[in-house]
Amino acid sequence: MAPAADREGYWGPTTSTLDWCEENYAVTWYIAEFWNTVSNLIMIIPPIFGAIQSVRDGLEKRYIASYLALTVVGMGSWCFHMTLKYEMQLLDELPMIYSCCVFVYCMFECFKMKNSVNYHLLFILVLFSLIVTTVYLKVKEPVFHQVMYGMLVFTLVLRSIYIVTWVYPWLRGLGYTSLGIFLLGFLLWNIDNIFCDSLRNFRKKMPPIIGVATQFHAWWHILTGLGSYLHILFSLYTRTLYLKYRPKVKFLFGIWPVILFEPLRKH
Repeated sequence: MAPAADREGYWGPTTSTLDWCEENYAVTWYIAEFWNTVSNLIMIIPPIFGAIQSVRDGLEKRYIASYLALTVVGMGSWCFHMTLKYEMQLLDELPMIYSCCVFVYCMFECFKMKNSVNYHLLFILVLFSLIVTTVYLKVKEPVFHQVMYGMLVFTLVLRSIYIVTWVYPWLRGLGYTSLGIFLLGFLLWNIDNIFCDSLRNFRKKMPPIIGVATQFHAWWHILTGLGSYLHILFSLYTRTLYLKYRPKVKFLFGIWPVILFEPLRKH
């Protein structure tokens, strides 16, 4: 039998331009990177409930789109890591760009009239997405995608810092928690890439339960999924404050954060 890292499984040879540090088909013949796949559940299930709650609360459609965009990223990432096929890689990476564009739109429209539409910003973000998509399909260079994604995230970070510094300082806790969790995930993503050989050798010597804990790309999914979810809460909290609602962050079962609010009562 070939080493775990070199096994082929149900989906056949790898065609993606990236193959992460997790050993391929080491857990099951049906999933190429098991832990990198199942870790996407955090990006799939909670945002679906967030979207449903947003519909029930009558929130603006862009926040429903934010939740659903995060779900699409999680589903695309699931398909990519399950198969390591190039087509599935695109279902992961391109929605990352599109979802961030939705997040950017929400963040820059927090202080506008309810249900207003900024067609200029929409045009810019759609054009940006089309250009990135076209170039990436042609050059197939992952670094290009990573730089474009990083630009969008950096834009979100700057906007968030502006809001918690100059507009709603009491939201620093939520804003910086979201950012800190995301950056921790980014750190683990880099460790997974740079020290892959050492991590694989370490896992060979350790019990499986410890080896699972060193699947840092899976942790990247968990932490960035949570960080992105918290960012949506931060954006929504900012928006509902501006609209004179009474938003509050509550924890379901004492664990999972959700936002609840009620319109300001008129006397």
